[in-house]
Amino acid sequence: MPDRVFVYGTLMRGFDHPMSKLLSASADFLGEASCRGKLYMIAHYPGLLYSDDANDVVFGELFRLRNVDELMAALDDYESVGPGHPQPTLYLRERIPVMLADGSVSEAWTYIYNRPVDETKRIMSGRFLAP
Repeated sequence: MPDRVFVYGTLMRGFDHPMSKLLSASADFLGEASCRGKLYMIAHYPGLLYSDDANDVVFGELFRLRNVDELMAALDDYESVGPGHPQPTLYLRERIPVMLADGSVSEAWTYIYNRPVDETKRIMSGRFLAP
């Protein structure tokens, strides 16, 4: 299981939320990163849809998890992923390639939005904090 996670919304550093604080305390920040995708404002949080178009970019942060199994279980629960949650789940956890600011590419877990986005607004900048 990869030990990296790419976050692009409420799990990023600086958010006043218990889960973002848990991630910051339980993982090593590797840097700002990006992936191919489209970002949508779902409610007070964003949803990422993967895209094959190189012009579609979502910006976020990459972390290396110290205790992978324990922290991924906590993140899965927060994102309502897995068999204990109503199906279809709000997100799916998938491994994707992410690019760091220095141009290096790493594989990381991230949460892909798993519902229609017809009624939501796309965040064209790809940055949750700068819609």
